[in-house]
Amino acid sequence: MATSTASTVNGVDFVSIPVTDLEASESFYRDALGLRLSKHWQRPGEEAMGAEFEPGTVTLALIDCAKIGIEFQSTRVPIALHVDDFDAARATLEERGVEFQSEKIDSGVCNMIAFRDPDGNALMIHHRYAPEGARPSAI
Repeated sequence: MATSTASTVNGVDFVSIPVTDLEASESFYRDALGLRLSKHWQRPGEEAMGAEFEPGTVTLALIDCAKIGIEFQSTRVPIALHVDDFDAARATLEERGVEFQSEKIDSGVCNMIAFRDPDGNALMIHHRYAPEGARPSAI
């Protein structure tokens, strides 16, 4: 007999990105990636311990680990950042000093390429060119 349970979780509010230098990271996410800074968060009377950026689908929260007592460790699995035009986005990021870690990957349904932020956190630009549900061709 199947039972139905209501989902307790119904979305993702933000993704945390650990940083060691909030100012340098803010500059990268704002100036190199072109993301909009929406706010800083801090305890009254203290320096900011975090900053939030809004790429459009989920908030990216930069967290200064030392200021909140968390041991820093960069993320190893990339956060995929959606772009509408893969080649134009890649060229723009290269002009802004982003160094890509690999060649473009074409999965048969999407293009992606990885890079890192100033603290070594793994990121990638990603563009799906085939409709949802399309199967990739043999690689």
